[in-house]
This record gives sequence, structure tokens and C-alpha cells, in this order.
Amino acid sequence: MKGFERLTQIAVSTPRMERALPELLMPGTVMVRLLRATEFGLGNYFEPVFRAMGLTENTFHVLCLLLASESGSASPGELSEMVGTSRANMTRLLEELVDDGYIVRSIDPRDARRHVISITPAGRVKALDTAPLLREPIENAFSDLDAEEFAVLERVLRKLIVSLDKAPRSLRAAA
Repeated sequence: MKGFERLTQIAVSTPRMERALPELLMPGTVMVRLLRATEFGLGNYFEPVFRAMGLTENTFHVLCLLLASESGSASPGELSEMVGTSRANMTRLLEELVDDGYIVRSIDPRDARRHVISITPAGRVKALDTAPLLREPIENAFSDLDAEEFAVLERVLRKLIVSLDKAPRSLRAAA
């Protein structure tokens, strides 16, 4: 399904959803649906790009985070948070990267219960070689936004990310 078709489905189903669930706030619900459709679209857009490079978007993100780290290393939990994936999925991603020789896993010398993930020289090369190949796909992904729209989108998404740190009131009251 193309993006405009996903938008049409959201537009068509929203009035029916509003009638079926009158207590559900539609502006926020539509926003969640739009963000989910965006996430889905980004995944579909970038998946073949990364596959052609022998990576996934998440494995590349891990390599970038480790490369940008002062120590070249991080904990699996830190990587999970920054990449935005579950710890179970991060474990799988790290196994892929270990198997490819891009990272190594070791025991934290200060705390034997923790693992430390470090980028290898091969991982550095892979990240550095991949980065220039992403320039055009990234530019194309956002090409319909002018500079002002791009800046507004960034500002609003940053604000939303912080806003999501608040627990829903109804869940706090029930707890």
C-alpha cells in the first residue's frame, strides 16, 4: 500500500471509528495513526537500502552509536534505549553484529553482571563506508519538505518525545 492509500484509509476509517468509539479523542488518535503510518513508511523505504548494504536500519544505528561513543562501547540496555527497540530484539541485533565481526561483547570489568558492546575495526569501516551511501536516500525521503517544514517537524517531534515521558493520568490513577 502506498502512502496516499494509507492516508486515504485513515481518512475513511476515522469517522467510523469516531462513531463506534465516541469516548476516544479523535485528533490524538489520528496523530498516533499518522505517526504509525510514518514509521511503517520509513521502514519500507529504508529496508531495501540497508539490505543492499548487508545491514538493517537498527544494526547500522548501533554501529553509528558505538562509533560516536567516546569509548567506542555501550551497554546493551543503552543501545536498546537509543535505537528504540526492545532488549530482546537488541540481543538478536547484537548477535548478528557479532557474527558479522562488527562488534564484540565482553564482561564489564567493574560489574561482572553487565556486558559491554564494543565496535571492531571492521565495524568502524562498515559504518564509515555505509554513511555516504545513505545521503541520497535520506535527502529523497524528506525532499517534499522545505527547510522551514523540516525544522518545524524536527521541533515538534522533539517536543512530542519529551511529552511522552509523562505517564497517562488514567494509568497513574489506577495504579
